[in-house]
Amino acid sequence: MKAFISIDLEGLPYIVSREHLFVKGALYNEARKIATKIAKIAAEKLHEEGFEEIVIADSHGPMVNIIPEEMPSYVSIVRGFPRPLSMVAFGKGSDIAIFLGYHAKAGTSFATFDHTYSGATIDKIIISGIEVSEFLLNSMVLGEWGVPIGLVAGDEALKEDLKYVPWAEFIPLKKASGRYSALSPSMEAIEKELKAGIKRAVEKLNNKELRAFKIETPVDVEIRFLNSAYAEVADLLPGVERIDGKTIRFTANTVEDAYKIMEVLTLAAAGVSYIVSR
Repeated sequence: MKAFISIDLEGLPYIVSREHLFVKGALYNEARKIATKIAKIAAEKLHEEGFEEIVIADSHGPMVNIIPEEMPSYVSIVRGFPRPLSMVAFGKGSDIAIFLGYHAKAGTSFATFDHTYSGATIDKIIISGIEVSEFLLNSMVLGEWGVPIGLVAGDEALKEDLKYVPWAEFIPLKKASGRYSALSPSMEAIEKELKAGIKRAVEKLNNKELRAFKIETPVDVEIRFLNSAYAEVADLLPGVERIDGKTIRFTANTVEDAYKIMEVLTLAAAGVSYIVSR
């Protein structure tokens, strides 16, 4: 069997400073070690539960955060950015999906580093009437591929999203008191809870209690940017409609297509930001 793990940084325990989040940050190496430890705990438990192949999508920032030499031989790592399908690359064909270190959507109160996909360019993403977090967005793509969602571990504020996937296990890794502060359990306690959660998720999978998060297609997508210039550029793409100064809308035949269009628009916005800053 094959398990797919998508791991972000902002929802991991102890990650509270911007210095944790970028390659040249003073605390980045600490964040890498935390991410690698959490990923390894999950991978080892999944292997113990019978998964011969485990794919980990390194999904934060430059997407080169996991330390490869720390991973067991049965683990493959998806690394590098930009890449097609970003946080769910190589997830197709998996028997279960696990999300680690995920955070709440932009605008969530008492959540560390709340944002949606691109904190530098996007304010809000709505898909078929649902305002999505990265967890829900990625779950929709995996759901379209028939991959069941087994577990999500991250910021406690993310628990609100579990109403859309109530069958999935949820493991809080931190409780935020603000955007840049949080209470995190000991790593020993986290390891115990994460292993128990994965065991329960696999039991649900074996009992056919897990489901893929599928939504009807075609899908309507609305993206509100942080800057009107980003919407101006997005409006140049055929099929995209600008509905106000910062907001655009489009329809896609599949969630996967919507995800790809969103990636293009986000990269275009980043390009505009770079040009203006220079």
